[in-house]
Amino acid sequence: MPPQPRLQIKVSQKLVLTPALQQAIKLLPMTTVELAEMLNQEMSSNPMLEEVPIEEDQAAESADQQEKPTESETWTDEDLRNFFGEYLDQGSRQRPFPEVKDLPPIENALSATVSLTEHLTWQLSLRQVNETTREIAAAIIGNLDTDGRLVASTEEIEAMGSWSVNDVADALEIVQHLDPIGVAARNLQECLLLQLRQMDGACTLAERIVSDHLRLLQEHNVPELARRLGRSVDEIEQQVHIVGDLDPKPGTRYNSLESQYVIPEVFVVKREDEYVAVLNDDELPTLRINSNYRRLLDPKNSASNPEARAFVREKLNSAVWLIKSVQQRQKTIQKVANSLVKFQREFLDLGIEHLHPLILRTVADDIDMHESTVSRVVSNKYMHTPQGLCEMKYFFHSGLSNAHGENISSVTIKERIRKIIKSEDTASPFSDAKMVKILRDEDLILARRTIAKYREELKIPTSHQRKIRH
Repeated sequence: MPPQPRLQIKVSQKLVLTPALQQAIKLLPMTTVELAEMLNQEMSSNPMLEEVPIEEDQAAESADQQEKPTESETWTDEDLRNFFGEYLDQGSRQRPFPEVKDLPPIENALSATVSLTEHLTWQLSLRQVNETTREIAAAIIGNLDTDGRLVASTEEIEAMGSWSVNDVADALEIVQHLDPIGVAARNLQECLLLQLRQMDGACTLAERIVSDHLRLLQEHNVPELARRLGRSVDEIEQQVHIVGDLDPKPGTRYNSLESQYVIPEVFVVKREDEYVAVLNDDELPTLRINSNYRRLLDPKNSASNPEARAFVREKLNSAVWLIKSVQQRQKTIQKVANSLVKFQREFLDLGIEHLHPLILRTVADDIDMHESTVSRVVSNKYMHTPQGLCEMKYFFHSGLSNAHGENISSVTIKERIRKIIKSEDTASPFSDAKMVKILRDEDLILARRTIAKYREELKIPTSHQRKIRH
């Protein structure tokens, strides 16, 4: 029998993300600043949305908190003068209010920062050099990193314009003598030598230390330096201090980043004996539906045509979903914040050494949500606590078990390692194996490689590099 087309009914289930659900998921990882900007853009594009005025939003709250004084409690200006009159001398009564001078606007106090490239290019423009040298110098300036180090080799610079070796060397010498001193150096040794040669007074001994014994200098091996150079330990220590005052990254002072201001999403305050998480809604506009446009959907309104009603209905649905999504976002953040306060109560009371290990699944199970939702909530958000301003991700860390079977946060262990190293003798610093024994005496059993891993994450050098020989 030849195949024939036929109809079949098939039942299946699919997970479909509606536009409203997509919008709700999109709002969760946003910070307060990003959400406020997005809401302002929505208000400008959707006529159905409007911001509730601050005066109107606070009217009900102010009415409940403020009580009108009775007639007997009301004080007039004459009553105040009569009451305080005997305490005021004639000079204070007749003293006029000082005039408040108009200050210049804040815009006049702002100044644009100058980058390293602009600073060097400006100095180069004041030099009287030929056009070829100026082009080579500009190419050298363009190949400096943020620290002021030259990242291109002389051969690569020669190939940029088919310049000769001598021309590149002359241009490099000119750039290296520009401010800041030490810029355009090809390595740390050259950077330090350029600065030493520009210092007033004789620094020949310091130059010998940097040029011939840089490794011993990095190891702080002062006795060996004194033996090899035939000088006293005190004299070598004086030269080491001179080198220590030099700037190994002279270009960083012209590459300062703009301050990033953080607005906490949650404030944790203590009321009586309990901590309460309070959402920071001050930076977010309060939205509502515009009543004037809503009247266009009234069936009794004959002035609106079907196209206008369809447009208003579409914008109304979008506005309602946005308002609901914002409210749902705030409720979700509140739930996560309450859960963090519950699990990290000891941290709020006693500090970082009492931070408990915590994972996303624990909080997700506590508030009956998915781990991905909790991850979106804590992303790029901050919480102001009695222990300072903390990123919400800060409270999620793995833990290790001590000798008593209690879980200790990895952050707590890192802080303990930091304090041990801070209290050590610089002449005989603790090795990783020694710190394993110290922590074992405190009932913290860790492997040496774990100590080394945490030390590297704290950006602490090895015991050999921390050792200072006298």
